[in-house]
Amino acid sequence: MDKLKNKTNLFQKNKSRLLEILKQHSFKRKHVILAGGKPSSYYLDVRLSSLHAEGAYLIASTILEMIKHDKIDAIGGLTLGADPIIGAAVALSGKIKKPLNGFIVRKEEKKHGMRKLIEGPEPKKTSRVVIIDDVVTTGSSTIQALKAVQSIGCKIVRVIAVVDRLEGARENIKKLNCDLESIFTIKDFHK
Repeated sequence: MDKLKNKTNLFQKNKSRLLEILKQHSFKRKHVILAGGKPSSYYLDVRLSSLHAEGAYLIASTILEMIKHDKIDAIGGLTLGADPIIGAAVALSGKIKKPLNGFIVRKEEKKHGMRKLIEGPEPKKTSRVVIIDDVVTTGSSTIQALKAVQSIGCKIVRVIAVVDRLEGARENIKKLNCDLESIFTIKDFHK
């Protein structure tokens, strides 16, 4: 029982530290126009934390802890926000002896060479996968990755974002019969 309690405490400690890193490096209070064209009074650039040594480790370890009881073959998402998270999670999964393949979904099919939409070891039709995103607003990037992976017949087991801005992503992703989970929501940044 103590082992489980210690593991839970470590998970919460890591998650608290990750939130500190995200607040310090990724959260900016400033007026911006988001990718979807909507104005916002704040901006979250999770790449500033997912490309930070401790941030990358904490994001990857948190995600791997979230999926540890699932049978997963691969982890992937839409380029560019998911790229560093996928790399860190794949590397850490090998270290903890639960290796996962990683893949990156391009925004559009490559026009030359192999003309791929999915880079890396492409999941097989029977693969059980996790789709990752850094920040979700409406979920359009996540949905693009979901559709690409569903089109090759993969089973989406989990959809995880580092931060949910709570602006419709959960509902939009639900329309594809997938549930969005997030490590944090924007409410965590206002505490």
